[in-house]
Amino acid sequence: MFEVDSWSTSRDLRSGSRALSFRTSVSSNASDTEIPRRKGEPAYSFVGMHCIFDQCKAMVTVIKFGHMSSDLLAYGASDGSLTVCTVSTSPAVLKQLTGHTKDVTDFDFSANNQYITSSSIDKTVRVWDILKGLCMRVIYGISPQLCIRFHPVNNNFLSVGNANNEIMVFNFSTGRTISKATFDSEVTAMDHDHTGQLIFCGDAKGCVYTVSMDSHTGALSRFHRNRSSSKHNSPVTTVQYRTFSLLSRGPVLLTFSQDGSLSFFSISLEIQGYLTLRCALKLAPRLHSIRASFCPLLSLEKGEFIVAGSEDANVYFYDLTRPKHTCVNKLQGHGYPVIGIAWNHGENLLASSDFGGTVIVWKRAKTS
Repeated sequence: MFEVDSWSTSRDLRSGSRALSFRTSVSSNASDTEIPRRKGEPAYSFVGMHCIFDQCKAMVTVIKFGHMSSDLLAYGASDGSLTVCTVSTSPAVLKQLTGHTKDVTDFDFSANNQYITSSSIDKTVRVWDILKGLCMRVIYGISPQLCIRFHPVNNNFLSVGNANNEIMVFNFSTGRTISKATFDSEVTAMDHDHTGQLIFCGDAKGCVYTVSMDSHTGALSRFHRNRSSSKHNSPVTTVQYRTFSLLSRGPVLLTFSQDGSLSFFSISLEIQGYLTLRCALKLAPRLHSIRASFCPLLSLEKGEFIVAGSEDANVYFYDLTRPKHTCVNKLQGHGYPVIGIAWNHGENLLASSDFGGTVIVWKRAKTS
């Protein structure tokens, strides 16, 4: 299709070793179905598939690489399962973590990758010992638990956003509640800054909040709120922090909502955690809670690159600094809507997951 290599389903990728590098041209109100056309050197090119995991029979809702890891990968699914894999020279499933009875909504690795903590629609948070493959602790809530993060400095703090309009901070060792903050709607996505002093979170109405956190006591206090510019309230599916951007010359935040709104904020250092919208992109609305991610800093071109899944089963790359030719590449291979996206620490592998339960790990071409 479209004068490039293409496969109709993920199973066809087993023999795929040809390059997947091409451009598409879209407007700032970008459709996900624009016909790709070659134009110059691509910002992100891939040499094909590194490996594939297709033993899961349910939608893979969230996927992540281990903390500072290039080969440890995990993914959670709508059947409640958590799968831990290695994507090294001999890719394999390491552990199947079973215990959740409904969708896994989010999970996070501890700093040493010894533990995973997960949240679920079943109203529980679970703490897992990866090596043993066992659930160490279950924290019961009164509403679905929607997003979760270890504190980046003090791994004994666990922050959880829930459908009861709260962020709860738990003691990882005991499971006891330390503090909480209340919001206007369900807390659907979150991320810490690198110091652990700020939490950025999004809610079910599309608002984005900055929350202050005491790294010693775990106490929370709200700082700022950015209201959604959309007329229709839409859940935030992605909140991702990055310490530096060439565009803003400082820390930045990416948010993605189910209505297709991609927003890129600069974070003020003078006014702690204050967000300024630098650029935005409107994609087609999503039926599923599809996620997006920053792309690696070391690209072949200057720009602010974002990768996102799509309902049309493709993975799209966008440069938010281009108002007219925003889409710079796409990967074809999934047979179902692409839900989750994750880069490894070495930034040479991209993992994507889909509605049908397939996980594809793509190998990025080496940059000169």
